[in-house]
Amino acid sequence: MLETRVRSDGGSAIIATACSCKRGATNSSCEIAANRAGALVQHYPLFCNISPRDCGEIVSAARKEVYSRRQTIYLEGDPVRQTVLLTSGCVKIVQVGQNGTEVILRLNGPGEALGMVGLNTQTRHCSTAQVLTASTALVWDAAAFESLSMRFPALRRNTSHILYKRLEELEERFREISTEKVAARLSHEIVRLLNQVGRRVNGAVQIKLSREELAQLIGTTLFTVSRLLSDWDEQGIVSARRESVTVNNLQALIELSERE
Repeated sequence: MLETRVRSDGGSAIIATACSCKRGATNSSCEIAANRAGALVQHYPLFCNISPRDCGEIVSAARKEVYSRRQTIYLEGDPVRQTVLLTSGCVKIVQVGQNGTEVILRLNGPGEALGMVGLNTQTRHCSTAQVLTASTALVWDAAAFESLSMRFPALRRNTSHILYKRLEELEERFREISTEKVAARLSHEIVRLLNQVGRRVNGAVQIKLSREELAQLIGTTLFTVSRLLSDWDEQGIVSARRESVTVNNLQALIELSERE
């Protein structure tokens, strides 16, 4: 079963409390529990167009994991052994250059899945997944998730669609790095992150990322990001702190990116 708990930031997190019915429970009660669990995850992209009952059956094959800040879920070069669906928190996907410079390829927030590519013993991760904020997740063994994908074609279609959208996003970011000024890239990236990992704070939307992490996302220096955020802070567009950025005026931020 799953339950929804209120986080300290006012949002909700889906927590797996048990993945099977208690001994002695009737088939009817098991079905109700599965439907309830399925309804809680049905709004996630991975479960799009899948009935609550089928969602519940898919979720029942997963286990709950709790990750602490800075914990590594998998390393670049590790075999692909599991699919991870975040139910709360944030995870960054990174690669490290030969000179030790870290590049953030993507941030994943609640409702987003990791490790969906090449679910077989021959495939290895081409990047590292590290926890940015304390997180919870539903985790399927690779073989189990592949079996479920065969049984539920919509699950396989959703997986393919998610991977396609992420490739599209990477292509867009590559174009931005190649053709746009840093200010436009930073504003575009902040707008994207609002939907992925933003949270409401006193009527504004906050992103809990450091300036260095923002620089790693858009391929620039810490100094440049700090200068731009300070300028935007003075204009009232954002409130920039050491480990977070709060967007006070989204429309102004969007217009800023369009002017650059």
